[in-house]
Amino acid sequence: QVQLVESGGGLVQAGGSLRLSCAASRTPFSINKMGWYRQAPGMQRELVADINRGGSTNYADSVKGRFTISRDNAKNTVYLQMNSLKPGDTAVYYCKVEIPLLSNSYWGQGTQVTVSS
Repeated sequence: QVQLVESGGGLVQAGGSLRLSCAASRTPFSINKMGWYRQAPGMQRELVADINRGGSTNYADSVKGRFTISRDNAKNTVYLQMNSLKPGDTAVYYCKVEIPLLSNSYWGQGTQVTVSS
């Protein structure tokens, strides 16, 4: 089965930066959309940003101008550069990958991002 390994989470002060990475392995077919979601305590999981194979991106309004999503197709890796972090960004961040030929989406294990004030 497809495996996603996330890294880069941690504890940072407000105004700081973190860079999340998600590497996909065991992927026999092409990956279309890759994205990042987050879930805070008591909240539903929400889209943060995604990017398709051609480079088109979507961002949640709350992170526009602060976060940047990118991908390296050769490495099957997606990144999320998070700048000007706010306490409201505190959540578990999950990577998601869509593989159309498998008719399925796959999730990473989640990485905790905590922003202190």
